[in-house]
Amino acid sequence: MPTSWSSILTPPPGVRSRTINAENPAGEAGMAARTASALGPGRKGSPALPLPAGETITLADVEGPGVIRHLWITVPDRTPAGPFVLRDLVLRIFWDDAEQPAVEVPLGDFFCNGFAERAQLVSEPIVVAPTGGMNCYFPMPFRRRARITLESQHEGDLSHVFFQVDCTTGDEVAEDAGYLHAQWRRSNGTTALGQDHVILDGVRGRGTYVGTFVALTSLHRYWWGEGEVKFFLDGDREHPSLCSTGLEDYAGGAWAFQDELRTSPEPTILTYSAPWSGYHQHDSRDRTRFSEFATEALPMHGMYRWHLPDPIYFEREIAVTVQQIGCWEKGLFERSDDVSTVAYWYQQGGQVELPPLPTREQRWPR
Repeated sequence: MPTSWSSILTPPPGVRSRTINAENPAGEAGMAARTASALGPGRKGSPALPLPAGETITLADVEGPGVIRHLWITVPDRTPAGPFVLRDLVLRIFWDDAEQPAVEVPLGDFFCNGFAERAQLVSEPIVVAPTGGMNCYFPMPFRRRARITLESQHEGDLSHVFFQVDCTTGDEVAEDAGYLHAQWRRSNGTTALGQDHVILDGVRGRGTYVGTFVALTSLHRYWWGEGEVKFFLDGDREHPSLCSTGLEDYAGGAWAFQDELRTSPEPTILTYSAPWSGYHQHDSRDRTRFSEFATEALPMHGMYRWHLPDPIYFEREIAVTVQQIGCWEKGLFERSDDVSTVAYWYQQGGQVELPPLPTREQRWPR
């Protein structure tokens, strides 16, 4: 029997399982499934919450110590007011009464759904199942309090936000246990040629970097993924301690995610998702149906890499960047693409310089 399974079969003393959703907003014992529907009392009377335009709802507010073990949510990906719901909604997570969120990411991007488009993937910490069932399995320990909110910057009301937060309380949370952080950044074709996209910086303290999601819209011809992902650790300045050999290599792929390198016939681009890495989004069509014009779009590429089997530890500080380098028959060349990323890491104490989240219009995909 796997150790990770056997360790959960004996309940720790004093630890309680709780589920928080619209049926039981506080996750209280014996208080779920009480609301009446047309079928009668306790018959699926409150499966979701409304989210009016411009409002924020609290998905969970839990006193610790404890561990968030599973987060599930699904929302419409468009309304009559617009198509970009997954970029217009902002997921935030606050630990221990902090005023600054540790997680502040557009909802879709947190679940590796870039470009405000749904995309299925099956990985260890993130699963997006048909159709738009977004799951997060990153364990999130907390000591005094965990608060999860969802803000709508969408112009239209959402009649239903379905969600569930599964957690335990009463856990023994180690003194040096890190809290989950996640941060979204975008270089919208704004970097100079030769300038790297910043995935993460401004982090001071001790922690573990555990993953990256990249949503890249190609703004130049030819292959876009030669850039190396670079990790600057604990005093690195000009050169990093760790780097990949290319962006598709970082995501676990090879040879441009194609069935073959060739000029004719046109190569087939192959998407995939796996436990620790994947290239699960590729499209060059607008799927929103918000325009009567032809649907050709700039090529969009979404990929992820989880560093759970190969964690990246830092003692004092960390910065992460990715080069923007392309390739064609005449060799490598500098690019400036539309690159959006999410960095995921655990950190206990220290400081995080949180850049302002761009406005919803600045977050919209091209």
